[in-house]
Amino acid sequence: MSKSLQAIRGMNDILPEQTPLWRYFEATVARLLDNYGYKQIRMPIVEFTELFKRSIGEVTDIVEKEMYTFEDRNGDSLTLRPEGTAACVRAVLEHGITGGGQTQKLWYIGPMFRHERPQKGRYRQFHQIGCEVFNLDGPDIDAELIVLTWRLWGQLGIRDAVKLELNSLGTSESRGRYREALVEFLSAHLDKLDEDSQRRLKTNPLRVLDTKNADTQAVLVDAPKMADYLDDESRTHFEGLKARLDAAGIPYVINPKLVRGLDYYSKTVFEWVTDKLGAQGTVCAGGRYDGLVEQMGGKPTTGVGFAMGIERLILLLETLEQIPEEISRQVDVYLCAFGEAAELAALTLSEKVRDQLPNLRLQINAGAGSFKSQFKKADKSGALYALILGDDELAQQVVGFKPLRGQGEQQSIAFDALAAHLATCIVQG
Repeated sequence: MSKSLQAIRGMNDILPEQTPLWRYFEATVARLLDNYGYKQIRMPIVEFTELFKRSIGEVTDIVEKEMYTFEDRNGDSLTLRPEGTAACVRAVLEHGITGGGQTQKLWYIGPMFRHERPQKGRYRQFHQIGCEVFNLDGPDIDAELIVLTWRLWGQLGIRDAVKLELNSLGTSESRGRYREALVEFLSAHLDKLDEDSQRRLKTNPLRVLDTKNADTQAVLVDAPKMADYLDDESRTHFEGLKARLDAAGIPYVINPKLVRGLDYYSKTVFEWVTDKLGAQGTVCAGGRYDGLVEQMGGKPTTGVGFAMGIERLILLLETLEQIPEEISRQVDVYLCAFGEAAELAALTLSEKVRDQLPNLRLQINAGAGSFKSQFKKADKSGALYALILGDDELAQQVVGFKPLRGQGEQQSIAFDALAAHLATCIVQG
């Protein structure tokens, strides 16, 4: 017997009962970004593999272990995008939209792909919303990105569940000096490091700071601190960012071990974290990458951005029960029609109502059925009101109007007064 078809592990369907919350979240973010002057860009989900090797770094976990890479029929090595920044940088370079020092404030949304071990809040196909800003080098734009996410958390009702962590990685030169000091220190404690940290010490030593191993974390207590190696420019930039966050009243903590997992970051790095989702605590993260555009073949261009994980934020909304009541209801009014003549009249009437109330969610019964069965479907739809149209109503040019949620008697409404009556009732409902 053949095996039943199913989705690939870690790549999940988003079912009809789940999509209203996704649409609400996506619309809330899109509206906020529009209000802050960000413009949407859409990139392909497949890029040449070299793009990610050059940008993310060949010794990162993503490139070494997690990318979905394959050869196409032309023999080119292609990769499903594991993150959005590199693809966005490639796009702005290819189309020249940051040339001549043009400022660009961009955002994107879509699926990303990493071959990780699936668990709650971590998937192999996951979705992100990201922002990228080019040709602005001050701490003011770093602060704006954080401020707008703070505003988003307020709009979603999750501010009390998230915490902002900050750090500065300095310039590549100061980071290099710190890397040397860190390697020297950790090499003297090599026998106390976990196996993964020993490997990272040779390939990407800053990632040792990110370890979850308790023994290695104990060693790191006495390790050199990045702040002691910052150059004056990075220190001034970081102080400017903190001053702006203080002025905006946004609480934060300095996390000297925050390095992020990608090679291209410099100066500001930040994460919004929560303790409500178990091990997968980061819901939004980003930072500055002033050398990335030049590294990818462009002229020196500053950049800063962030990405937020939609699945984790949806999970956080569900965990905190911050789901607006109106999005759980997909139908406002359900129209029941009995008999062919009534069905024809219902179609005409419903379209006239839609012309007058374009935002009304009106569903007509399909598939005929008895009075009992149609009312059962009306109730199951979640509608606030049922409309009833049969031969008697049709003869009088009225429609029965019955509340399905709460108090209220059935009444008859004239065809030409129906839209106005619904507008009043739906607002009140």
